[in-house]
Amino acid sequence: MINTVHDNPLVYTIPDRCKMCYTCVRECPAKAIRISNGQAEVIHDRCIACGNCIKVCTRKAKNFRKSSDQVGFMLRQHETTIAMIAPSFPADFQEINDYKSLVGMTRKLGFDLVTEVSFGADLVALRYKNFLTSDSKKRYISSDCPAIVNFVRKYHPHLTDSLAPVVSPVMALARVLRKMHGEHVKLVFIGPCVAKKDESDEIDATITFSEFQEMLEAENITAENVEKSEFDPPHSGRGAIFPISRGILQAINLQENLFKGNIVVAEGRVNFKEAIQEFDYGLINDHHLELLCCEGCIMGPGMSGKGKRYENRAYITNYVKHKMQNIDVEEWEKQLEAFKDLDLSRSFKQDDRRVEMPAIQEIEKLYIEMGKDKPEDRLNCQACGYESCEEHAIAVLRGLAEPDMCLPYTIEKLHNSIEQLNEKNSSLSQMQQALKQSEKLAHLGQLSAGIAHELNNPLGVVIMYSNMLLDECEKDSELYDDFQMIAQQASRCKNIVGDLLNFARKNQVKHHQMNLMDLITKSIQSLIVPENVQIKTQNRLRNPNIMVDEEQMIQALTNIMRNGIEAMPEGGVLNVNLYDKEDNIYIEIEDEGTGISEENREKIFTPFFTTKGIGKGTGLGLPTTYGIIKMHKGKISLTSNDNPGNGKTGTCFIIELKRNRNLNQ
Repeated sequence: MINTVHDNPLVYTIPDRCKMCYTCVRECPAKAIRISNGQAEVIHDRCIACGNCIKVCTRKAKNFRKSSDQVGFMLRQHETTIAMIAPSFPADFQEINDYKSLVGMTRKLGFDLVTEVSFGADLVALRYKNFLTSDSKKRYISSDCPAIVNFVRKYHPHLTDSLAPVVSPVMALARVLRKMHGEHVKLVFIGPCVAKKDESDEIDATITFSEFQEMLEAENITAENVEKSEFDPPHSGRGAIFPISRGILQAINLQENLFKGNIVVAEGRVNFKEAIQEFDYGLINDHHLELLCCEGCIMGPGMSGKGKRYENRAYITNYVKHKMQNIDVEEWEKQLEAFKDLDLSRSFKQDDRRVEMPAIQEIEKLYIEMGKDKPEDRLNCQACGYESCEEHAIAVLRGLAEPDMCLPYTIEKLHNSIEQLNEKNSSLSQMQQALKQSEKLAHLGQLSAGIAHELNNPLGVVIMYSNMLLDECEKDSELYDDFQMIAQQASRCKNIVGDLLNFARKNQVKHHQMNLMDLITKSIQSLIVPENVQIKTQNRLRNPNIMVDEEQMIQALTNIMRNGIEAMPEGGVLNVNLYDKEDNIYIEIEDEGTGISEENREKIFTPFFTTKGIGKGTGLGLPTTYGIIKMHKGKISLTSNDNPGNGKTGTCFIIELKRNRNLNQ
């Protein structure tokens, strides 16, 4: 009877060690791995306990249920405990030259009897010989590998009755030993297989070779400090070859007849699945299947992993060759005869774990969400652990996988995230720069206001008296030109002070609704436009109405336009483009001038900074414009090119304003 229910799972994940490599997904023939939040979780009712995930996980994130403590407890009791060692032991105990040393080590650990599972393989091989040489049309799938049995029961349940109704070699030996020594004996299987732990309740405990070696090391038991010993009967023969590929055929000395072609041998996670699938489809249902989930039991997940596949195979064949040269054939045949009528039958129950296939429409919808709407976008790169994009999509819809497992999809998402992050960083940088500019303007505004108010009165006196002196002085007098210079420069100072006051003023924006095109027209009319400069306006506004302070906005626009005209001493075109998006209105003022150097672009809104010659600018025009736009809760930015090698030179100011914002709130 198969034991399928346990309080703790057979194969499980250690979450802290799992690092989203998806290797276990790729290696799991049953796809019994669920990826959730990047963690690979074993789905216990889907798991066939093949142990592939354990073998391939370099971080040891996959593990299996240990039984060494249970066996240690059994050995301390007074009941007869028998060790049943799997025939693949020569491959995992390569350093022990004589198998009798291993038997002695097993006895010293506390086992009363030490037996070979390969005798059970001898008995099972004879039963298989009857199937393989029979004229019956019934074709069977070998049932000695519990992972294969689990796979058929779970994923091809309708083929369950095609499983050979014969016990595995370890179960056969268990029945032999209980017949020889009674039902009360405790039986412990020692082998390379994890799935054997849950194969049958006829076995009291199962430990892997790796667990067995840990127990020996803990007790400091080595080949050097034990007495060599022979296996206890019954002694085996050719069944020792059972753990390698075609083991059943070699155990019964049956040659694979390619002309009759009635036997298919397959091993490994990919090959055994293909064989079962083709058997299911009826392509090879006139063949018997000899299947092993691993690449032979010599590569089981319970091995220590010391040797390579063909090296392990060589150790097995050398051991069997030596065994057959020294076997007492008469005694062996007598033992086989003694148990020829032993009941080795077995039955299986279906354990259907298939999941309904998603609809094609669902799969296509997921493809679109993952940016794979075109067939050429489905790369089938297998980075996710699945054989194809379709398999991955099906797993996602079944709740077994996540879209982010797809490497191209994740890379594309990462690129998009980086672009979005760059945009946000750029926006944040602009906001930080604007904040610094606002703070700078606020401090300078307070200083400017104080200076302007202090200078206004004395300047007024200077202007008044210089004009009085100018009126009283004769035009042909030597002092006339001097008084005129004083009056002109005093007036210029008055204008500068006026600009300071305009820059520093704190008055509220007096907004009212007006047509933006009218505003642009008035701004242009207030300019002195040279003959070699042409102003072109392009209006793409769907709604030209906007709430602004007319006087202030004309001043802001005029400042930008005047700078654009002055940047084109050789003439050119000043383009004014108007457009809107939703509730935002945009004004672009673009000149064909010399452009602004990169080092000066950050300073352009700084008070008193100017690139004009001495006496040609105060450096307050653009800072004042900046302040006006900010008081309107708008944004102002610019792009510029001063290098003819990079294309057409010039500067473009972009003003963004809300159409209907209540600026007094």
